[in-house]
Amino acid sequence: MKKATVSDITSVMEKIAPQKLAEKWDNVGLQLGAASNLVKKIRIALDPSCSVINKACKDNIDMLIVHHPLIFTPLKHIREDTAFGKSIYNAIKNNLAIFVAHTNLDKAKNGLNDLLAEKIGLKSIKIFGPKQESEYVKLALFAPEEFEEKLLNSLFEISDFQIDNYSCCSFRNYGTGTFTPHKNAKPFIGEADKLSNVKEVKIEAIIEKEKISEIIASLKSAHPYETMAYDIYPLYGSSFENGLARQGELKKPETLYNLARNIKEKLKLSHLKYCGKPDIKVKKGAICAGSGSSLMKYFLKSDADVYITGDVRYHDAKDAENNGRAIIDIGHFGSEIIITKELTKRLSKLLAQTEFDINVEACNSEEEPFKTIGYNK
Repeated sequence: MKKATVSDITSVMEKIAPQKLAEKWDNVGLQLGAASNLVKKIRIALDPSCSVINKACKDNIDMLIVHHPLIFTPLKHIREDTAFGKSIYNAIKNNLAIFVAHTNLDKAKNGLNDLLAEKIGLKSIKIFGPKQESEYVKLALFAPEEFEEKLLNSLFEISDFQIDNYSCCSFRNYGTGTFTPHKNAKPFIGEADKLSNVKEVKIEAIIEKEKISEIIASLKSAHPYETMAYDIYPLYGSSFENGLARQGELKKPETLYNLARNIKEKLKLSHLKYCGKPDIKVKKGAICAGSGSSLMKYFLKSDADVYITGDVRYHDAKDAENNGRAIIDIGHFGSEIIITKELTKRLSKLLAQTEFDINVEACNSEEEPFKTIGYNK
């Protein structure tokens, strides 16, 4: 088994939640620790709270992967006589690395919002709210047939473009390549001044435009030819949308009250709030894990009947009522805690494909910070 470093783990996390997806105002990635530190034990948590950090240190965890940033706004001090500062000192003394996947994990394919939509039971999922675009190109690579698997592995280690629910997508075609090495050439196959005919494979794949240089450099290191032959084609309409929130349809229409009650059970919530007439029929829903008030204007412009999110403000609820819409507030914690176990499974699965011997576990000590006292009306 190979020894894994913090850097190795961040590379795997990049496949799950690419940092380029993060909002400009966000702060993601490695926020504490050395990239070269060895990692044997990883813990996944929602918050880098003092209790979570101190428990990780006590349990000899090497790397803590959290959803909410440890450092979000500029720090004026880190003092050991404060709870936060003391936990940071503790993390540093125990070589605990802290890594953040926040809005990039919210947006990612099969990330937090896709998981929430699945848990709630939405289908025909699409992006909801403001959208970002990523540009792609098509790569055509030529190589001897016996090197196709090696080159494909090299390609997919860096670029893993997904088409719907499919990744590692490529096309291969076989033919004959010809070339004549000149006297100063150092050919892998063939002789100087003689025409060579070689059975070759053409590999085609869609790659991220911003990764062209990195991908070509990696392929050249794995390619046997002195001069690697490849083409890059621009794609018409090559922008693929991503966004924070999701919108979809319920499997069958149901009343607002029944939907709220079912969501409470599915997400195992102690409580939730909703606004709107209990008996209105709901068919389409929009969701945003965490705090979704900033997307209210998009909800009111959409054809969704209900908006499911957390941290809803009073005036947003009144706006929804005035427009004949509904909101189900499942809470910030309740909408996001589901990601810890799912991320544990996904990261464990990806690491199992490597030669790293690493234990990944979900934090089991986090609780909803708000407690409620029920009342009868």
